Amino acid sequence: MSVKMVRSRTPLKQQHSILPEPAPGDLRLHLKAVLCMRRAELLDENYFHAVFEATKGGAERIRQLSGLSGDGADLVNKAFTGQQPVLTLGPLTTDSEKSEQKGFANLLIGLFGAVRNPLAHSPKKNWPMSELDALDILTLVSLIHRKLDGTQKKI
Repeated sequence: MSVKMVRSRTPLKQQHSILPEPAPGDLRLHLKAVLCMRRAELLDENYFHAVFEATKGGAERIRQLSGLSGDGADLVNKAFTGQQPVLTLGPLTTDSEKSEQKGFANLLIGLFGAVRNPLAHSPKKNWPMSELDALDILTLVSLIHRKLDGTQKKI
């Protein structure tokens, strides 16, 4: 399947009423859940809070799936790393599966360290968030939630 990305010059606030519902196989289906949860912030062009809330939602989802407490890198390491991770993306029998598991943990830690933590500790005026940055980050959050959908709880 080939996907053609087209950048619209119309802000999200104006697009929401003119875009048709996504067809099966449409890339927007994957983003729909994350974008719907942040719809109010996106329509208000409040990209800072849309991204901040979406990244916090990722940590909450890991806590729900794993039954663990904690946050950030500590939570991710407890959930996805070590000899007996609580959550796995697959059987972890091959080097590739183990590498994917480790990479996913690193991706989560990177998202928290590069996006969520700075947003949590900086005033909005010190951390400008463009529409394009918000969409890119929300796309990553969507991928993370899709991968979390397929995790298996061990122990």
